[in-house]
Amino acid sequence: MSYQQQGNDAILAQQADRESSARSYPRHLPLAIREAQGTVVTDMDGTEYYDCLAGAGTLALGHNHPRVVEAVERVLDADRPLHTLDISTPAKERFVDSLLASLPDEFAERARVQFCSPAGTDAVEAALKLVRTATGNRSILGFQGAYHGMTDGSLALMGDTEVKSSVGGTQHDVHHLPFPYEYRCPFGIGGDAGHEVASEYVENLLDDAESGITDPAGVILEPVQGEGGAVPAPDPWLREIRRITRERDVPLVVDEIQAGLGRTGATYAFEHAGITPDVVTLSKAIGGGLPLAVVVYDEALDVWEPGAHAGTFRGNQLAMAAGEATIDYVIEHDIADHAAEMGDRLRTALTETAAGVDAIGDVRGRGLLLGVEFVDPDADWQGAGPHAPDGDRAEAVQAACFDRGLIVELGGRDSATVRFLPPLTISAVEVDEVASIFDAAVEAVVGAADQPGVAA
Repeated sequence: MSYQQQGNDAILAQQADRESSARSYPRHLPLAIREAQGTVVTDMDGTEYYDCLAGAGTLALGHNHPRVVEAVERVLDADRPLHTLDISTPAKERFVDSLLASLPDEFAERARVQFCSPAGTDAVEAALKLVRTATGNRSILGFQGAYHGMTDGSLALMGDTEVKSSVGGTQHDVHHLPFPYEYRCPFGIGGDAGHEVASEYVENLLDDAESGITDPAGVILEPVQGEGGAVPAPDPWLREIRRITRERDVPLVVDEIQAGLGRTGATYAFEHAGITPDVVTLSKAIGGGLPLAVVVYDEALDVWEPGAHAGTFRGNQLAMAAGEATIDYVIEHDIADHAAEMGDRLRTALTETAAGVDAIGDVRGRGLLLGVEFVDPDADWQGAGPHAPDGDRAEAVQAACFDRGLIVELGGRDSATVRFLPPLTISAVEVDEVASIFDAAVEAVVGAADQPGVAA
């Protein structure tokens, strides 16, 4: 029997027998996908699901978008090269044209592009090497709650100490600063005062000769912490961090790997704050669903020697064609505006579900990068303030969503945040269906928990 004729159970059993114990998604999303179109995937048993994971935000235009499919087919039909290292081709030059045209003029006019090996974490590794080479310094300032990838240097930037402590070699002179998390303010004050203190903390640390931190090579941040639980940075805070770093000649690296290309309601998330970073890391959506990663940075930092950074698969021509098609479509069809509108619609519905549900502590995010944080209403977090994150309840809601035909991801502290990353092309009707399924899942889980003797 061919694989196309097998059901979910047979394929999942074989996967468990042959693949690494490090596999993650199949443990909570037990399906094998037969086909996919737009926002919908169909498993081997014929069950359809709304996909609000979308390749961890990679599929900006959804599954098998005609514009992307046509771009890939043109490359294959014309006998174009598929892999060229960093040797240029017309496809590559067109991709760079589209990429630079999508960026704000003040950044694009001074930009250089470094193609990396294909994952987002490779772009982060390249960015770290870039700023360390350009400044001659080593220390990197990152932020609590951050996620920048799973390779060694990127892992050192992660806020989650449990993941880092499980492997060696992650001591890279990285210092983690407080991120202005409104719901769980690191200073316990929240509001404007919370992010103002957070930026003042950074400024004081950089100016304090007794801080214990040597002159930094760079500061790296996510405008919206994605895996960290859909936590958006306040625009005034971003503007202050940009001022602080610029006045001290510290390169500012903005990680747009998940938030970039329309997902937050702007083409790039840093545009909400009106800032111009020194370095931007990009992957996921810019490859149109295929592996591609780049670092775009100010020409003043371009002091690398030839071959100083490389990667065998940085010449992925299919990804460049798919990426060009995706970038152009996002710009031509105002997809960022659509994402903002659909994000507002979904967030409103999620907030309505959360109303009166003590087990939901926060609904947040930006555009179509949204999160709902589940909490234990009977337990305080760190002895005060908001309730403790409840990863078990979030996992139960994720499972209840899956049973009803909705794929969502978890993230944040204790994996207690249900995350929504649907294709940016999702329709209003689909948003309403997603919201309705989530509402039913919450009712099923929370209702069961509220009944004596019934487990969630």
